[in-house]
Parts: sequence; C-alpha cells; structure tokens
Amino acid sequence: MLPDPARIEEAVALLNAGGLVAFPTETVYGLGADARNPAAVARIFAAKGRPVSHPLIVHISGIAAAQEWIADLPDSARRLADAFWPGPLTIVLPKAVGVPAAITGGQSTVALRAPAHPVARALLAAFGGGIAAPSANRYGRISPTCAADVHEELGDRVALVLDGGPCEVGLESTIVACLGGRVTLLRPGAVSRSQLEDVVGPIADADASSPRVPGRDRSHYAPRTALAIINAAELLPQIDRALAAGERLAVIARSSAPVISDQLVWRQLDKQPAGYGRTLYAALRELDRAGAARILVEDVPDDEPWAAIADRLRRAAAQGADGAVTDAT
Repeated sequence: MLPDPARIEEAVALLNAGGLVAFPTETVYGLGADARNPAAVARIFAAKGRPVSHPLIVHISGIAAAQEWIADLPDSARRLADAFWPGPLTIVLPKAVGVPAAITGGQSTVALRAPAHPVARALLAAFGGGIAAPSANRYGRISPTCAADVHEELGDRVALVLDGGPCEVGLESTIVACLGGRVTLLRPGAVSRSQLEDVVGPIADADASSPRVPGRDRSHYAPRTALAIINAAELLPQIDRALAAGERLAVIARSSAPVISDQLVWRQLDKQPAGYGRTLYAALRELDRAGAARILVEDVPDDEPWAAIADRLRRAAAQGADGAVTDAT
C-alpha cells in the first residue's frame, strides 16, 4: 500500500508536536515518536506499559542518517547496512554524545534500523529525523501486523495510525550488535545467521555482557490464552484427550485438521517459514479470541530458516499459567 501524502503530512505534524504515530514496517507496525524528544518517548512507554529500562529502536532513512546517532561505525556495521538496509535488520552501535538515555535504556549503545516499507520510508523522509518505535502493542503481547491490530491494542493511546496494509515479513527484525570488534546476534529474524555470516564472517552468540534489546524477555509475543508447543507425534493424542474431556481447543499446525469438532478451532499455516511467519501473529490473535482453554502449536523444524519463528513461539509459550507476562530480561 502506497503512502498518502496528506496522512504523511498529518503524521509529521503530530510527531513534531510530541505525539504518537503508529506506522507500518515490513516486519510489524511500530509505535513512533520523535526520538529526540524525551517527553514524546515517555509517551511510548506509558502507552505500551513498557518498563523504561528497555531500549527502543530508532528508525532512520539509512547509513547517512545514522551518523548523528553513533560514536563509531565499524566496518562490519557498514557492510551489514550496505547489504540489508533498508530491510529487517537492526544494528546496535556505540551511541553518540547527546543521544537521549530514554531511548537507550541507560546503556552506552543505540539500536538503529532503516525500514523498507514505503509508508515508513515516506514518513522518515518527510519527518527528517529519527523515529523511536517499538512494536505498537501492549508490552509483552502479540505484535501487530495490520492497522486493525494497532487500534485493538492501543485504542486512543495513539493519535494516528498510518495504514500500510498487512506486513510482508510479519516477525520483528533481526538484531545484531557491532561492538568491541565482533558481531553478535541478539535476536533472530528474517535476516538469518548464514546471511549475516556471508557478509561479515562468524557471528557470536549473545551472553551476559551483551546489550539489552527488545523482545528478549523470557515471556513475550504472548496471547492471553495459555499456549503450549506440542511435538507433532503428540498433537493428535493431546487433542483426542482434550475433546473427550469436553475442553475447547485452538490449534496452529502445518497440516489440515484430522478431526472436525465444534470444540476445535484449527488454523493451518504455510509449510514454508516465510509464509508461516507472515501469518503467525494474525493466527495467534484470531485464536486468542476463540474462547479456547488452550492454544496448541505444532512444533516447527529445528533448522535455521525456522529460527525466528521458534524463538517467538518459545517466548509466547513462557507466560504464567494465568496468562500474566513475566519480565526476565
């Protein structure tokens, strides 16, 4: 969906006034504010119910725009940006003097991304500055992949929602840190480890010394309905037992429903990871409204193309028994 110039102009006016604007990216919808305005950034945290210690991603137009936000641009970061920007890759770098602590979670680093969605790029070009934008949902819940999701999540907490249609990727960006002479994978996403290594060589895994980044809580991306990941061989026996006990179930799988029952809501997703990831959050939202006692998700393959999906499902399944989100950064 192409940008509407009048809506872009309205969004820029709201950002300049310190307001919140939700906008589409190729990954998920973001909740944006002027990254240089601490009061506006504080409104993001209040709208989401997000802990202020959690850093935000600053959305920018590209490498040239990154210069004002960073103290150093390592060669590895430049090569990654050349290869994957605009696109679903966030790069964590040493922050420049004067970068507001509100967007870094008090850390010495800043996370930057150049989104590819035409609406996001039009907004950034018209605004002319960095836009701090986490996903446009309540903290810990399922990220929005269409404008209706944002309205459902945030209501009047956001002044304007730019509708750019459904998100093409549907899962949050890959996050890497380029610090201390090495590149570290902090969150899996559409850009895979192999793709990164093709550009910069071996990638390190995150450890206790790595920067905090979004989406690393033990429980995140979670529906309110309890969710469990089930081995494919155990899925049908579990369903049979639940139905026999009168339990209403919702299921996400890569195959069609083996039984038909009024107690069973079944969503078959794509057998390929790109298609599966694109529709996963929409399916979780739908099943969260289905009145089921539980959501069962057939486990996905344990290989690199499915890594980001497996990560999101593990975090969605880690909620407390009462559906409460636990904070374990």
